[in-house]
Amino acid sequence: MEIDELKRILEAALLATNEPLSVARLDALFDEDEKPGTSAIKEALAALDGDLVDRSIELVEVASGYRIQVRPQLMPRLAKLWSDKPPKYSRALLETLAIIAYRQPITRGEIEQIRGVSLSSTILRTLQEREWIKTIGHRDVPGRPELLGTTREFLDYFNLKSLNELPTLAEIKDLDDFEPELNLNDPEHETQSEAAAAADAHPVEAPPSDAHESDPSRPAPSAEAMDHSAPDDEHGRGQ
Repeated sequence: MEIDELKRILEAALLATNEPLSVARLDALFDEDEKPGTSAIKEALAALDGDLVDRSIELVEVASGYRIQVRPQLMPRLAKLWSDKPPKYSRALLETLAIIAYRQPITRGEIEQIRGVSLSSTILRTLQEREWIKTIGHRDVPGRPELLGTTREFLDYFNLKSLNELPTLAEIKDLDDFEPELNLNDPEHETQSEAAAAADAHPVEAPPSDAHESDPSRPAPSAEAMDHSAPDDEHGRGQ
């Protein structure tokens, strides 16, 4: 199959779906006698990426595969197309998510020790409902507390291929750079004690973990670690 024809088919498939597609799923679009194979698909995707350089949409590789989406810098212009307001999350929720992302696997008690305040069950439930975190095991201590970690959906949402792409704290400059959907001013899911602690929190080092961390040299982050956000699929799709 010619590269141009393959490129058009892949572009159509990526525009037609609202979720990332892996190379294997793209290859499965073809009958057995015409499957292009991994090498040809990646070559066609690279060519498609080059075609979109000067376009309003871009090809992005995330944890679950490839997707075509509106370029983030154009999203503020398009916000009025949707009547539903993007979700807003409290500072406490974002701090919790950042700690899990950087220190996973981690228990609820360890999160509370880092933040210095009790963790609301509402925060964990919200993160689980968003499918950004999940239980990945249990700590081998009395009570066997749950170990929490992030998911592929978390990586996809923030345009990441792996946890190694998370920014270091040295790269985090300003809270004002947060995307609108990560607005920190809404205390809907934040208790009064958490709101007070988040205002002047100074996270401390997490307790040592016996499990592998993506970068154990990094300090425990605050909500600032989520500075690199991505738009929701339904708002960022190039369809």
